[in-house]
Amino acid sequence: MTIRALILTLIALAALGWVVSQAFHVVQQDRIALVVRFGKPIEVMHKPGLYLKAPLIDAVVSYDKHLLSLQPPLDQIILGDQKRIEVTTISRFRISDALRFYQSVGTEEQARVNLAQIVSSAVRRELGKASLPSLLTAERDRISDEIRDEVAQEGQELGVEVTDVRILRAELPAETSQAIYDRMTSERVREAKELRAQGFEVAQQIRSKADREKEILLSDALRDSQTARGVADAESNQIAVAAFGRDPEFYDLYRTLQVYRAALTQGGPTVVLSPSSELLRYFAQAPKIGKRAAVPPVAVEPKP
Repeated sequence: MTIRALILTLIALAALGWVVSQAFHVVQQDRIALVVRFGKPIEVMHKPGLYLKAPLIDAVVSYDKHLLSLQPPLDQIILGDQKRIEVTTISRFRISDALRFYQSVGTEEQARVNLAQIVSSAVRRELGKASLPSLLTAERDRISDEIRDEVAQEGQELGVEVTDVRILRAELPAETSQAIYDRMTSERVREAKELRAQGFEVAQQIRSKADREKEILLSDALRDSQTARGVADAESNQIAVAAFGRDPEFYDLYRTLQVYRAALTQGGPTVVLSPSSELLRYFAQAPKIGKRAAVPPVAVEPKP
């Protein structure tokens, strides 16, 4: 065999090997295979294994069987109460009908684009009927379920099965949040001022009531004290009258001395009176001061 014949034989064997390799294709366990001939799908293979196909004229397109996730970019939506929020969703889907999937979108990238548009439209429709407080309660799950049902129904036309659509994040824009925060702050300041004013009014009422009760207690105490003092003075006068009735002259002297004390202590340093004044009768009767007589010693009995 000449070298040329050997080369041709090797080329023929290589071509045959290539043709044979092109006649087989392997379907993995986690893939769905679709055989396409001249752009027209002719067979769908769900089970894993080794399959035959026509070389050169058949192409194999495979898709992932796993549950896929879709998280569209942040989107601004106007709610039913005219509040603007920023919403982020997350969706779970899988390719259920490979033939329809190939005919409608062709690739997973295009499927993600179309499915993101469907999710965005469903979210806008449902949130356009909702209010901001409803997204903060259990009503949020109901809204997510309705969005999932709408997306799942439209996703069937793409050959995909949508298992779940959830609102991952729903927040007010930064400028709106700041405006709401400022309004809430001013509202709380206003409420604090009202509460302080109400507290001051209640304090004034309590203070007025306490002052009124204080005056009542003081007046009652003064009345009781004056009554007790009057009763004591009456008893004192009765005792004094009974005591001084035994010696009227001494009583007269005692009362005159009280007048002297009051006049001399409360008046000025000089008191002008007539010599014939009744008030000076005891001064006129006073003994003249002369040589003081010796005072006899007082005998003290010794103690036994």
